[in-house]
Amino acid sequence: MGSIRTNLNYYPKCPNPELTVGVGRHSDVSTLTILLQDEIRGLFVRGNEGGDWIHVPPIKGSLVINVGDALQIMSNGRYRSVEHRVVANGSKNRISDLIFVNPRPTDMIGPLPELVANGEIPIYKQVLYSDYVKHFFRKAHDGKKTVEFAEL
Repeated sequence: MGSIRTNLNYYPKCPNPELTVGVGRHSDVSTLTILLQDEIRGLFVRGNEGGDWIHVPPIKGSLVINVGDALQIMSNGRYRSVEHRVVANGSKNRISDLIFVNPRPTDMIGPLPELVANGEIPIYKQVLYSDYVKHFFRKAHDGKKTVEFAEL
């Protein structure tokens, strides 16, 4: 199962960064997201219980790995996707390179049979991945609310 998609993001410096958003708060629809960021700050994450935004300091040449919603659903919540956002920078341009590891659009995602076969109660239903992605783009930048689409 799977596909890989890459994004190269360019965030130009913004004269009034407090008046704009780089990328609004969301969790990724992917299974995993692999991020290579430059040395310019901008990525913030929030814990699963909400709360304050935490800056992810860029370390040149390092990778940031995000668990996506698809993995949260397939692991029946054992692994949790991370709400994150990107803020604009007022003094420098920012570049990030992302690799999204996804199920295929025609794949059904839901708790893995090995998990629920041992009596674990599923907290997510089986959903067509392309339907999940469509729902994400209708609700984009709404934090972690997208994952509710697959909840039982």
